[in-house]
Amino acid sequence: MFEGKTFLDILHLGGSTMYVLLLCSLVSITIFLERMFYYRKQSRADRRDFIARLGDAIAAKNPEKAKEIAKETQAPWARVVEAGLNEYGRSEKLMNGAMERKIIDETRNLERFTGIVGTIGNIGVYIGLLGTVLGIVRAFHDIAAAGSGGISTVIDGVAEALVCTAAGLFVAIPAVIFFNYFTRRVEFFSDDMQACASELLCLLEEK
Repeated sequence: MFEGKTFLDILHLGGSTMYVLLLCSLVSITIFLERMFYYRKQSRADRRDFIARLGDAIAAKNPEKAKEIAKETQAPWARVVEAGLNEYGRSEKLMNGAMERKIIDETRNLERFTGIVGTIGNIGVYIGLLGTVLGIVRAFHDIAAAGSGGISTVIDGVAEALVCTAAGLFVAIPAVIFFNYFTRRVEFFSDDMQACASELLCLLEEK
């Protein structure tokens, strides 16, 4: 049925719904690439090495050095530690509160745009089904208007309409995979931030 047809011809067969799905696919892929680059940039530092250097600075009673180590390290958990060190010399409650607020801010940055991909994964199939229903209605309307048409005409119309369902699955499945990946990465970052906040408080108690 699609032999000899170009990509644009297939898009035209599905109607306007196909263009909506194409836009959703482009948005999903763009966000995936942007988040991949962002996560990779945020995970270059080694957390164990960071904590070891931080511990040495705190053991030497040099909080300024500890702040410098946290500031020069590009990672969400380092910024959490820096927020805590900015409250150095004050109560543990204030330090812990500052780090908790920073964890919330960093988590929001990590989750940025990911909700859009999750939405595309949820509604992609339904958009495709909508296009299929509209295509079937259009096919029967054309047959009724022409006043003729056998089973082959109906089958051709339905087959063309089902292109939207296939396209919806093609958009939704990768989007769901992307969203699950994002969720898992954010969980890893969140665990690291919580661990670093706890380790900082332990190091300060031992000094």
